[in-house]
Amino acid sequence: MKMTSTLLSGVALAFSMTLGGAAAAQDCPHGTLDKRFCDTDGDLIADTPTDEAQQLDPDTLIFAYTPVEDPAVYKEAWADFLTHLEEATGKDVVFFPVQSNAAQIEAMRSGRLHIAGFNTGSNPLAVNCAGFSPFTIMASEDGSFGYEMEILTYPGSGIEKVEDIKGKQLAFTSPTSNSGFKAPSAILKSDFDLLPDRDFEPVYSGKHDNSILGVANKDYPAASIANSVLARMLKRDVVTEDQLVSIYKSQTFPTTGYGVVYNLKPELQDKIRAAFFDFDWAGTSLEEEFSKNGEAQFIEIDYKSYWDVIRKIDSANDVSYACE
Repeated sequence: MKMTSTLLSGVALAFSMTLGGAAAAQDCPHGTLDKRFCDTDGDLIADTPTDEAQQLDPDTLIFAYTPVEDPAVYKEAWADFLTHLEEATGKDVVFFPVQSNAAQIEAMRSGRLHIAGFNTGSNPLAVNCAGFSPFTIMASEDGSFGYEMEILTYPGSGIEKVEDIKGKQLAFTSPTSNSGFKAPSAILKSDFDLLPDRDFEPVYSGKHDNSILGVANKDYPAASIANSVLARMLKRDVVTEDQLVSIYKSQTFPTTGYGVVYNLKPELQDKIRAAFFDFDWAGTSLEEEFSKNGEAQFIEIDYKSYWDVIRKIDSANDVSYACE
């Protein structure tokens, strides 16, 4: 599947609305990044502008978490961390509930989103098109991290192995999701010779929780999901284990990447980074929600190496990061 400007119509905006009023083209190396950005150090993310006039220092910082589940649940889950972020930066911080990956990328690209957690599959698109600069992910107490893509069905569906999906319906989440579309598409094609439309009917639920609930309620015979989302839903008793059967589990992928938009003032970026790494999880709303998935801290990452496997999956799916 070629991810072109048609697919990204909900993401790409006119250059007149882009971040910081940056020039349409810059005389600098930018690799696969949008031509508005520079990447002089080769780390695959946009450099912060050296011209202070192009650096942002907003009075209110806008934060958004990836739209994998009910935004109301996660506004409460992030409450204590955002209070900590306000204290660290001296600025007001507002939680922005987004309904889709495309809307989240568009918000950052247009300058309306400053700090975010983008899901695994959306990270490359956010980096290349919106100037997202990820620097951390959640990890367990021992530093381990990540999740797996699983393909779920329900008991009695008639699907006992991946090959049984042929001739049936498979729910994806959205084209920008790694475990909800990109990884299963590549795996089904390379390992099982199964293609959407030719061998099975693809449908899109929009979110992982929608896919999981859809299978549990027998609305979908099968769905590809992130098992980190499933674990949290099981802990909250949204679904039960006897409603679901896993027929495939992938290798481990990096989880949600957190970071800032590239053109915040460097001093402000430093304060935000520090707020992530010195946050004490104990007894907080963040611990209450994400400990269900075994996560207990933020660890530092570099996008170039940690997202290498995701970029390879994109390449296998013929995905382009074209932004116009």
